[in-house]
Amino acid sequence: MGSLKAYVLLITSIGKETDVLNELKKLEGVKDGTAVYGEYDVVVEIEGKDLDDINRTISQIRRNPNIIRTVTLISM
Repeated sequence: MGSLKAYVLLITSIGKETDVLNELKKLEGVKDGTAVYGEYDVVVEIEGKDLDDINRTISQIRRNPNIIRTVTLISM
């Protein structure tokens, strides 16, 4: 079985985009990420073997106090 991929769109505290991105890139399951302009501040790509793996990574992401809101998109 292949891996499951998801994208997490993040709204961060003002001026904390780079700090959040650097911290998230250290997490297991986070494959890539970038700061963006627009409604969201950061987009990260996560990967896991199943939905439980994805959920674990998202839980770790949401623990960051500089993240205000997340939206998760699971790839088909």
